[in-house]
Amino acid sequence: MLEAREILVPKNGVREQNRRNTIIEIMVNADRQVSIANRLGLSAASVSSVVKELADERIVDDNRDTDRRKGQTVRLSAMRGVALGIDLGFQRTAVIGRRVDQPFSAISVRRRDEGANRGFANILGSIREMIAEVVEETGQVHADIVSAGIAVPRMIDPRTGRFTAPVLPPWTETDEPAKELENLLKVRVAIDNDANLGAMAEQIYGSDEPVETVVYVKASTGIGAGIMIGNVLLRGDRGMAGEIGHLTIDRDGEVCLCGGRGCLDTIIGAEALLAQVRQARRRTLHDQPTALRSLIDQAHAGDAACRRILNDAGRTLGLGLAQLCNLINPRLIVLGGELSAGKELVIEPCAQELRRFALSGAVSSRNEFQLRLSNLDGLAEAQGALILGLRARQLDAVA
Repeated sequence: MLEAREILVPKNGVREQNRRNTIIEIMVNADRQVSIANRLGLSAASVSSVVKELADERIVDDNRDTDRRKGQTVRLSAMRGVALGIDLGFQRTAVIGRRVDQPFSAISVRRRDEGANRGFANILGSIREMIAEVVEETGQVHADIVSAGIAVPRMIDPRTGRFTAPVLPPWTETDEPAKELENLLKVRVAIDNDANLGAMAEQIYGSDEPVETVVYVKASTGIGAGIMIGNVLLRGDRGMAGEIGHLTIDRDGEVCLCGGRGCLDTIIGAEALLAQVRQARRRTLHDQPTALRSLIDQAHAGDAACRRILNDAGRTLGLGLAQLCNLINPRLIVLGGELSAGKELVIEPCAQELRRFALSGAVSSRNEFQLRLSNLDGLAEAQGALILGLRARQLDAVA
């Protein structure tokens, strides 16, 4: 069986680099040659030449016909190697592992109800256990790990790979989760904002056909957006692009953790929604939900207050997304995070307000604009982290 670690060793020369990057993109997602070329920013002819060479060496399956039609999917031959994706949320952590020769859906998954709010050092042991379990489930061993990425719910400076100021709780300026995981795994660990990585995963895995401009909204403890334009993740100068949770919606509203006032986070973040339930039930003995998930469960069970709170949250989110649509005119907006479990209670009022406040041409169904829920089983951020980890290998220098 082929060894991914050996195949991914950097070598000198542009052609060798193109060959290696092509293999990595096939690891990211087995796809048509034309799509692989678009993701790499190479010509179709260049990728076709590399794929032919890889097929001759049996690194990719040569199950295509003699004219190597562009419409056929290029897949890796059987290969040892595991790619990891870690989504470190505020209250939950998910770890996924996948053999690099398998499709994106063939993942091993572990989830635990503990996150960054406990302190990264306090959950590092738990993350280590989850990694060991998913690697074992793939039929591989620790030495077969070739890449890893981590998604975190904070801004990451693309220049340094560290948290962007202001560094908000539960993180501090000295926290370096990627470096600590590198020490544990002995491979490069790439890090980025969770919404950014959700957008990356939705663009590559979430649609049957490529979508040029994709916005992924993670709505959980806070609200963030990742923006993909073409094959480029829009991070901004200091990694602060897409921080829609800090759009001012009510200039006289509550003070936000960031120091602003009336931010979207203060209105539809998890704590704000739970506070609304407590206020609505202040004169009752009804059990109070302690987490967003329980609020959503009660809404689906018919609780009038919880249903209204989710409806209003959807409408407020729609107002914020309308501003985003007028700024960047995305083709697709995907709603993920815990709030998306509210399904039609959130997405329908969100769509109504979005169409009410956005320019009609930006959100017209005639222009194929779409607002939908994520279909990646709550793992968009982890899937994006896995992609990020693999693509970080493209930057490895020649020894």
